Amino acid sequence: MTSDSIPSLTISMEGAGALLADAAGPVFSDACQQRIWALADRLREEPGVEEAVPGMNNLMVVFDPLRLDPASLEAIVARRWKEPVTGRAEGRLIEVPVSYGGSAGEDLLAFSAAKDLTPEEVVARHTAPIYGVAAVGAMPGFVYLSGLDPALSMPRRAQPRMAVPKGAVIVGGSQAGIMPVTAPSGWHILGHTALSLFDPLAEPPAAFRPGDRIRFVAREILR
Repeated sequence: MTSDSIPSLTISMEGAGALLADAAGPVFSDACQQRIWALADRLREEPGVEEAVPGMNNLMVVFDPLRLDPASLEAIVARRWKEPVTGRAEGRLIEVPVSYGGSAGEDLLAFSAAKDLTPEEVVARHTAPIYGVAAVGAMPGFVYLSGLDPALSMPRRAQPRMAVPKGAVIVGGSQAGIMPVTAPSGWHILGHTALSLFDPLAEPPAAFRPGDRIRFVAREILR
């Protein structure tokens, strides 16, 4: 990404001790996300910054306002955003086994019909890409995955379910994800994995880190 193509950054305060740096456009950008990760790494070294948490083409910065003046932090963020992005170590490639359809993937048939595809075609398209872990958050261990086939993009359900189970392999909008815990969600359930994404007793507790890559592997397709 050249200096001419650096995305514009909107900086806004989120309360007395947090700042949101937002570079999100209408379409998710992997190059922009690389810059978000680099900015997070740099800001974590700044005195007074307590956390720098990447989102999808945005970054939440939590700081101590008694140690770091908000206006000074805004200037630091704006300056460091424009610094060159150096090479970052490539994340791990992790295979995630999935049972598609059946009671564990209850939306697969309706999802396939809405896309005018067979369940097998949906699974083939879902397992074809290597996804990138763009961000981890929203709930403990939840992964926001880039790389979903655009043909599988689907608006979220009008009525969210109150309890989407842990391990559900899901699609919402143009993103793919995996439920780390049982929780409400409006994303579509295509399958289930036995892989655990979050263990509060582990170090680190989240199974995936931003920059990791995921390949879904179909174990079976149930009707």
